[in-house]
Amino acid sequence: MVVRPGLWGHPGLDPGFMGGGSGVPDSTRQHRPSRSAGRFVRPDANYRRSHTFGPGRPVKPLHTFGDNHRVTTPNANPSFAPSELTQRIHQAIAQAGGWLGFDRFMAMALYEPGLGYYTNDLQKFGAMPASGSDFVTAPGMSPLFGQTLAVQVQQALEVTGTDEVWEFGAGTGALALQLLDSLGDAVRRYTIIDLSGTLRARQAETLRKYAGKVRWLEAWPDAIEGVVVGNEVLDAMPVQLLQRTQGVWHERGVVTVVGMEGVDFAWQDRPTDLRPPLEIEGAHDYLTEIHPQAEAFVASLAERLKAGRGGAAFFLDYGFPEGEYFHPQRHMGTVMCHQLHQADDNPLLSVGQKDITAHVNFTGVALAAQNAELEVLGYASQAWFLLNLGLADRMAAATLAERSQAQRLVNEHEMGELFKVIGFATSADWSAQGFARGDRSHRL
Repeated sequence: MVVRPGLWGHPGLDPGFMGGGSGVPDSTRQHRPSRSAGRFVRPDANYRRSHTFGPGRPVKPLHTFGDNHRVTTPNANPSFAPSELTQRIHQAIAQAGGWLGFDRFMAMALYEPGLGYYTNDLQKFGAMPASGSDFVTAPGMSPLFGQTLAVQVQQALEVTGTDEVWEFGAGTGALALQLLDSLGDAVRRYTIIDLSGTLRARQAETLRKYAGKVRWLEAWPDAIEGVVVGNEVLDAMPVQLLQRTQGVWHERGVVTVVGMEGVDFAWQDRPTDLRPPLEIEGAHDYLTEIHPQAEAFVASLAERLKAGRGGAAFFLDYGFPEGEYFHPQRHMGTVMCHQLHQADDNPLLSVGQKDITAHVNFTGVALAAQNAELEVLGYASQAWFLLNLGLADRMAAATLAERSQAQRLVNEHEMGELFKVIGFATSADWSAQGFARGDRSHRL
């Protein structure tokens, strides 16, 4: 069983991916959000260097990302004929002049209507590969996850004086069901924003007893009032790849190559003015990601929250603050793929048949929210967040099998430490229960 870090079910993933814009503006591709007044204060570089890693705790690269040559052909012997999706991507490469940025490639691989991984009919979610699934997320692992998260959602609903829950990328609908079962009459309406028709059908079946409360939207509303939840949403938003080779920064993209076995995808790097938000120490070759679309998504969410009566948002995902994300030893990036409960590091293979994700830079997300005038409620490991909300008591009352599954949510070597939770609100005059202990906002 693979616990997959990530889900997002919407194409584009820029400020206009669901209406209201025309793509990622140049400013999001080249500049960091500025600081603004509020509870979150970004620490200086010396603090980050001295507090991110203790002695004897080097960052082990999670996986490789091929080699660092300017062009690398990932598969000299393709095992399947080009699909309609791969043909469409090759056409996009040609229309772009022969080179396509990885963010655009990732967007098409995951969200191309009817063909991308999250818009086709593949199973995706499930506990074991025998079902044809590729990964399991926390709500599918244990219902105690959603039942515990509901404690935080209920507090936020009460504080903000709202009665609607919004979920982005609802997957199978398991988390929505757990929250609705737990919150009862505290929720008047549950809104899911998800463009995947196949997933929407699965969600409707899961949530059929709440048909009178649940609605689906395919575009951003003008205003959002209530509490927003997103479990493994940010990690599946397209990223740009930056490669430093012999001291020169390049943006990594995808090209078409023609060999004896046919047409294939390959990497190609182009010099760029783009840079990571932190200077990478050392002279070694270095591959990493930047996340303009995730940051633009958070800014768009802030705009909608401020347009109404306000509310709060909680995102649970795997990732790091930028001092750890851009550590010199994390030199192979964090992009990874999931298929049939196995992980690999090559997104150019089996395009449309497997998930593609990248870890979240939580500092960038927090700065984007704060720059859009949201308050940062807190930032903690998933383990601390769930324990603060009473998971231990729920586990004590559960069966042995249920406890065993729920334990994986908080085990340090499984989801407890790699997965983090960040909270935002339109007002900072309250303290979120999930961050009562173990708040790491000072490390962002």
